[in-house]
Amino acid sequence: MKYNTVIFDLDGTLMDTLEDLANAVNEILRRNGYPVRTIQEVRRIVGNGLRQTLTLCLPEGTDTVVIDKLLPEFASYYQENCRIKTKPYDGITDTLRELCARGYKLAIVSNKRDEAVKTLNEEWFQAYVKVAIGENESAGIRKKPAPDTVYQALTELGSEKEDAVYVGDSEVDKMTADNAGLPCISVDWGFRDRDELIKLEPAYLISRPEELLEILC
Repeated sequence: MKYNTVIFDLDGTLMDTLEDLANAVNEILRRNGYPVRTIQEVRRIVGNGLRQTLTLCLPEGTDTVVIDKLLPEFASYYQENCRIKTKPYDGITDTLRELCARGYKLAIVSNKRDEAVKTLNEEWFQAYVKVAIGENESAGIRKKPAPDTVYQALTELGSEKEDAVYVGDSEVDKMTADNAGLPCISVDWGFRDRDELIKLEPAYLISRPEELLEILC
């Protein structure tokens, strides 16, 4: 089937955001007297939004009142420091440029806060990616793996789901694609190991961004 729309996850798919995320969560943990996490521990945790990341980085059983108190501090610190080490993976920008040149409509959907998603897209990808959507559950739009943000992106792009594929790096992304009724292309350069991704049985599993062009074009 010929597709004309590609919807991307952000963290671990388009951009290596891990170090900034780990530094932000550890800053909040350190300030509040909690033990910090290794970068590999954070790598295993991210993917379900800032609240879940914070919850899983805090000691098990931490009261939700504490989480509610620390979340705004975490979100604010991360928003201010989300561009220090964060950068696109090698080959991503060239691949987006080529997809755009060939007429593909491109979008980002992420469980990262909407403001941060739009900030990073404006800095790195706005020439190619016209729709960038982050977590906005306060507006009644459920985060991934619910299909809401995917459907919102399709609407804004003027695309049908039959014409779209979803690209991501985690089990959350595979579930999101399944829930939205889109084929999933999983990438192994992000936050999950290749063996884990194989078990998810995506439509394709790739190791280089350029492979998207081989599949789609």
